[in-house]
Amino acid sequence: KQWYQRRVRGFNKTYTYELKQKVMGMKYHKAMELIRNELGVPITTEELVTESMENLKDLFMKCDTKPGAERLIRHLAAHDIPMCIATGSSSADFALKTHSHQELISLMQFTVRSDDPEVIHGKPDPDIFLVARKRFKTTPSCSNCLVLEDAPNGVKAALAADMKCVMVPDPRLVDIPPAHLVLKSLEEFRPEEFGLPPF
Repeated sequence: KQWYQRRVRGFNKTYTYELKQKVMGMKYHKAMELIRNELGVPITTEELVTESMENLKDLFMKCDTKPGAERLIRHLAAHDIPMCIATGSSSADFALKTHSHQELISLMQFTVRSDDPEVIHGKPDPDIFLVARKRFKTTPSCSNCLVLEDAPNGVKAALAADMKCVMVPDPRLVDIPPAHLVLKSLEEFRPEEFGLPPF
């Protein structure tokens, strides 16, 4: 967020948390287009995409897991529960964000990124979750899929796909979409509430 704030400040514009909420989970190009249009800055979407990717590399390389995430992933993997990652990040950004978490990523059956050719529309459309569902070795029903999300657009996408959704929102988030469960941290998550093996 800080880079965007600095970049648009030169145009006497403000990148607000409300705008950040709108673009979270969206396809990258679409998100930059929305930022440009909402703020009315005199820069092309392509320029904004290029500049942001260059300037956010170092930040992406420092991405850490959310509290409780590693414990949950290892627990589910130990019980042979199929898992995947369906992210609004592009393949390039995902590689940067996960470069120091490869062993944890290997516990997933696969990943689906926003630039996957089968993902036509980004979140809040359900495409990415429906594509992910089809790629499991045994295709589950939508009602048997559980999505963990931190972004409003991701929750909307999960609900549009008729999947269960647990949200761990940023504490600054005001308008929380109607996820099946909202937690302050994944450390509060109880797998048995969703038919999964308890810790």
